[in-house]
Amino acid sequence: MATKPKIAPAPGEDIPAEFLAKAKVLSEALPYMRRHEGATFVVKYGGHAMGEEERAREFAQDIVLLRQVGINPIVVHGGGPQIGDMLKRLKIQSSFVDGLRVTDQATVEVVEMVLSGSINKQIVNAISAAGGTAVGLSGKDGGLIEAEKLTRTKRDPDSNIERVLDLGLVGEPSRINPRLLDALRGTDVIPVIAPIGVGRDGTTYNINADTAAGAIAGAVKAQRLLMLTDVKGVLDRSGKLIEEMTAEEARALIADGTISGGMIPKVETCLAAVDAGVEAAVIMDGRVPHAVILEVFTEHGVGTLIRRNGAA
Repeated sequence: MATKPKIAPAPGEDIPAEFLAKAKVLSEALPYMRRHEGATFVVKYGGHAMGEEERAREFAQDIVLLRQVGINPIVVHGGGPQIGDMLKRLKIQSSFVDGLRVTDQATVEVVEMVLSGSINKQIVNAISAAGGTAVGLSGKDGGLIEAEKLTRTKRDPDSNIERVLDLGLVGEPSRINPRLLDALRGTDVIPVIAPIGVGRDGTTYNINADTAAGAIAGAVKAQRLLMLTDVKGVLDRSGKLIEEMTAEEARALIADGTISGGMIPKVETCLAAVDAGVEAAVIMDGRVPHAVILEVFTEHGVGTLIRRNGAA
């Protein structure tokens, strides 16, 4: 009795599907790796992604991969929840005005301890565990972030009278000295920066991490500012993600109320960075696994990209 001849598998059929999928992803990423080689990316890291162990590990892996393919990443991190937990443990009262923590001397000491200490070193260690080399800095190091007291006004809805809000030792960058970052550029060392600033008189200031990241991105003329948040990005009136827009379009959406609430300061930070010379800024969901890699090395990304008017 004749035996049935064996049919040879088609090319690739005996290769596991997961291997083929990885090869496809790498081939699609290659043009983006070439495009961004030598560029500086400032990445603001915060939100729930920072507190989840698996997301934190993936973030560190993404940052190391950026460096390995020739991109110069600079990480600027927040730490609001961790600061709040420490203040509670120390029984120090804390309050917020328009999303900013009112900061007295006792509070700023805790803020600096948590941001420049435990959180900063956790991120540095995570990058080291992922195979990279990182150095922890604060805005005080090398005079990186010179700051001044932040002033805010608020209009009383009944009397229509504006009053100045005193937020204590909350600051905003008045000057960024990128000399230290310039020295690290092109090396294997990844800067991880805590958003603590220092005044000309030596006063320590607590600075919003978004604001610090935007100012640093503008000062180093970064190609990208990536802002990891707890939302998908900027949404239109129907709740759909806006994948890309110009600075002019973003300002129009603020004016007509489409962009509102807590998204306004994030978009304004992106606009300030773009105005300062950053090619594009992205507001993206840091809770997405490997969000940074998906944004940088895929066609559509995972957030809202805001670019300069007329930029391709």
